[in-house]
Amino acid sequence: MGFETIQFGENDGVATLILNRPQVMNALSSRMRAEITTVLTTLSPETRCVVMTGSGRAFCSGQDLTDAAAASDLEGTLRREYEPMLRAVVDCPVPVIAAVNGVAAGAGANLALVADVVIAAESAQFIQAFSRIGLIPDAGGTWMIPRAVGMARAMGMMLFADAIPARQAADWGLIWQALPDAEFAEAVAARARHLAQGPTVAYRGIREALRASSGNDLDAQLALEARLQGQAGRSADFREGVAAFLEKRQPRFRGA
Repeated sequence: MGFETIQFGENDGVATLILNRPQVMNALSSRMRAEITTVLTTLSPETRCVVMTGSGRAFCSGQDLTDAAAASDLEGTLRREYEPMLRAVVDCPVPVIAAVNGVAAGAGANLALVADVVIAAESAQFIQAFSRIGLIPDAGGTWMIPRAVGMARAMGMMLFADAIPARQAADWGLIWQALPDAEFAEAVAARARHLAQGPTVAYRGIREALRASSGNDLDAQLALEARLQGQAGRSADFREGVAAFLEKRQPRFRGA
């Protein structure tokens, strides 16, 4: 399968999706949104983890502002193109790591933040840049960010459109980890290998339970936990995990 705006490959269960328009800081075009959606919804059964990153000096600078068609119908573009792309990340059958190698601005920041785990290089920045051009944050930002950092910080990020350095984003709880640039690539690779070798059924349940928790009361969440734990308890990974524990060895999970 050939792509114009991304690079995509897989090795040892880790699929790598690289946003590849470095000449425009990986700005999101209609074609790029479609290609991201396609690859995330057609993963091979061997895929156990996805790493999403950017080429060049940016992760993603957000919407391509030269795209006149998208600008003429922002609501339609969000519904037709952004929502399927974001759902493809959230509904991905395996964990998604956003490896933020540089600036992540506007919808590009929110594409990263919708991933399961965000690891950033210390030189990276997160910018809710929308108000700079007279827009409100979209691509899920107004849902995700206040839940992660609280209303006061979310409001300041969006009204002032300040650049938030990766280290500050980690301190706030907006992302999982900020790492020195020299350590970034290998650390991301190690985390991806860890997830690719892990219990995929359990990971799927963890992601579903946490995402549902903000909308559930305690009774609903307990019921969801019981259902998901039942699924995990019937998996081959659970049987292998218990056997490895009793035999005092590392488990060899197979993702089933």
